[in-house]
Order: sequence, then structure tokens, then C-alpha cells
Amino acid sequence: MTEKPEESLEARLKRLGDDIASKRTDKSDDAEMRAAESRQGYAAAMKLSSEFIAGILVGAFLGYLLDHFAGTGPWGMIVLLLLGFCAGVLNVLRSAGMVATPESAKRGPGNEKKDGDGA
Repeated sequence: MTEKPEESLEARLKRLGDDIASKRTDKSDDAEMRAAESRQGYAAAMKLSSEFIAGILVGAFLGYLLDHFAGTGPWGMIVLLLLGFCAGVLNVLRSAGMVATPESAKRGPGNEKKDGDGA
């Protein structure tokens, strides 16, 4: 008990301050991680929704052009709008990883098969 009470009090206050500072950094790190996950989720949702809407809009536009120039009435718009809807759903499923990409898109230029399958 050679220690003065003021010194032990200062040591305990310093330890307490260090503990509080470490807890605060842990909480701020958790909040930053949650915010980053939220941003990633929002980006994925925007990507999927834009791919879906783009498919529908392209189908509707092409249907309108077909009807306008060929004079086919609403049938071109109806058929191509439905095809655009299907293409949009397929794009969303591919982006989400539910459907595999076509084999020709995986290869690309210079990535031909080399296992002697004749392709």
C-alpha cells in the first residue's frame, strides 16, 4: 500500500477511459459495416430493377416501331412487350445468379475450348 490514492485513482480513470474509447470504436465500426451492407443491397436492387425495366422498355419501343412502320396494329406492341418482359426476367435471374450465362458469352474472343471437343 505504498501507492497514493490519487495515483490509483488516476490509473483506474485511465483504464476506464481506454475501455470506453475501445467500445466507442467497436460501435462505430459496426455502424459503418451496416451502412456499407445497406449500400451494397441498395446498389444490387437498383441494378436488378433497371435491368428488368430496360427489357420491358426495349420490347415496348421495338413493338411500337414495328406497329408504326408495318401497320400491324397493336399486335407488334403486345408480342414484343411480352418478349421484353421475358427478357427482363431472364436478365434479372442471370444477374442474381439463378440462371447460368450462355456458353458463348463465357468464352469471348480468345477463350476457345482447348480440350479437343471440335468446337
